[in-house]
Amino acid sequence: MLEQRTRHIHVTDDFWGRYIDIVKEKVIPYQWAALHDGIEGAAPSHAIENLKIAAGEAEGEFHGFVFQDSDVAKWIEAAAYTLAERPDPELEQRCDELIALISRAQQPDGYLNTHYTIKAPTKRWTNLRDNHELYVAGHLIEAAVAYYETTGKQALLDVVCKFADLIDQVFGPEPGKLRGYDGHQEIELALLKLYRVKGDRRYLRLAQFFIEERGKEPHFFDDEAKKRGEDGTFWYSGRYEYSQSHLPVRQQQEATGHAVRAVYMYTAMADLANETDDEQLAKVCRTLWDNVTNQQMYITGGIGSAEFGEAFTFAYDLPNDLAYTETCASIGLVFWAKNMLELEADSRYGDVMERALYNGTISGIQLDGTKFFYVNPLEVWPQAAKHRHDLKHVKTERQPWFGCACCPPNIARLLASIGQYIYTTKNQTGFIHLYIGNESTLTIGSGEVGLKMKSSFPWKGEVGLEVNPDTSRPFTLAFRIPSWANDYQLTVNGHFVDVEVRNGYAYVERTWQKGDHISIQFPLETKVIYAHPEVRANAGKIALQRGPIVFCAEEADNGSNLQSVAIRCQENIDASFANDRLNGVIVLEGKGVRTVTANANGSLYLAKEALQTEEVTLQFIPYYAWANRGEGEMAVWLRHR
Repeated sequence: MLEQRTRHIHVTDDFWGRYIDIVKEKVIPYQWAALHDGIEGAAPSHAIENLKIAAGEAEGEFHGFVFQDSDVAKWIEAAAYTLAERPDPELEQRCDELIALISRAQQPDGYLNTHYTIKAPTKRWTNLRDNHELYVAGHLIEAAVAYYETTGKQALLDVVCKFADLIDQVFGPEPGKLRGYDGHQEIELALLKLYRVKGDRRYLRLAQFFIEERGKEPHFFDDEAKKRGEDGTFWYSGRYEYSQSHLPVRQQQEATGHAVRAVYMYTAMADLANETDDEQLAKVCRTLWDNVTNQQMYITGGIGSAEFGEAFTFAYDLPNDLAYTETCASIGLVFWAKNMLELEADSRYGDVMERALYNGTISGIQLDGTKFFYVNPLEVWPQAAKHRHDLKHVKTERQPWFGCACCPPNIARLLASIGQYIYTTKNQTGFIHLYIGNESTLTIGSGEVGLKMKSSFPWKGEVGLEVNPDTSRPFTLAFRIPSWANDYQLTVNGHFVDVEVRNGYAYVERTWQKGDHISIQFPLETKVIYAHPEVRANAGKIALQRGPIVFCAEEADNGSNLQSVAIRCQENIDASFANDRLNGVIVLEGKGVRTVTANANGSLYLAKEALQTEEVTLQFIPYYAWANRGEGEMAVWLRHR
């Protein structure tokens, strides 16, 4: 069975539409050049050259990370989503030519990995802990599924099916197969996507095997290390926790280790629980979700606080200046949230998805789409970032590319596919999770429903939705009530209607007619946010949030030494739209004080009498837009009076 899911979601949103345009016009061409080593001053990728060498069309050695092929796959996936939103024959032809090159690089038995094909052809599947073979395969599968669903073309799908069939011959619980799994999760979620397209239950069973086998004893990574003649020593202090293989997944209750690996695994677990109606696995997903979002997530939707291991640490350990919060980790949190929403409609998942999308993901891309952050701290002091070894991971300005360039193509594929996160459907109900302008056709119940949404998010809270069912019939629409909204007004055709609120969703059940119009108003108020008292880094500090947007103070608006200012949060904080700033943003303005010293001799430690305060006006911009006006200090959390 081949199932082609036609994407009937066209984003028309002012805010997100600009990002889709940037991906098409700037990011896709820029990253194409980067993959071809054509960006002056940027770290070379070698990715396309590796494919040519593997295909026998060029001579040379493999260069780059062992997972370099995945950057190509993510570029194709981003291009596929872009083609769905903005058709472009030239881009499609470029994709087809690249897919043909990938096909030529595939080995006769289906194997596809340029690192091993070029550098170590006899050592396949000998170091899954470190070398990402199945991770790369997963990204190729995701790209193939996306490209097939957009274009209907099967060339890349045929390639990855041949590869997946080989993987199925090598791995599994049967005698003679490897009872192993990859050190970096990705193949699991990809196989579930491939299963839904092909309908081949082998792919479902293989995904389930990779998920369930992880963490079992005797430990696979020890066994494969012995076969390599190694003792299994590993650099990460938590050892197996790094790859979430310290326990079988059903026994895990806290997020540990590498943050991206973790959320990719949780994404697959939620998908598998939904696909197989596995309530026990769903319960594990809920437990892990609560641990991450209630104890280990930044206000920006960033996760993974430690640079060492790009990892989770422990509850409430959320330093602002040392924060790692990899862009890919926030993206993975969005993936996980979407699959939790597919599992069950609960606004806590939609709230976090919205938080990550409007803050911790798009902070990873410059407003013009040509530079990127790998790391997204919540406080930056440029002088410290340049001199302190423990801040070596913090960049004060976005970078043109990275040797390990997982984040740039990842943010591109997320932005290009933003429409996929707006809705889910189940039986007779259509769920609206995000308020993003779009024109869509969804299958709800027994037929199709056309939806046309207009949204003023994130700057205003006005939403309109026109409903056009194929025929007049009863069904339900459920609207997420954001956690930041103290109140809301919902009308149908100008009249208030009965609404049932369950798990943060307002359910409107009625017989819908063509042209019915829903209007929702969410009042956007600037909120003063306090962290949990156990978050030591934020003791005595506050942050500002308006709607889904988290704000920060920058040196460009407030001068240096941001640690010396405190905001008077009991006084009015004004919000105004600045067309001429950062492509148009809401700017917050409030009263504050700056602490200065009158001590002329420059003493380091002073009595209170030597300190003075002066009144200042403070300005705050959206966190996602920081570092677009040159290098300078930045802080999300400030002291308050």
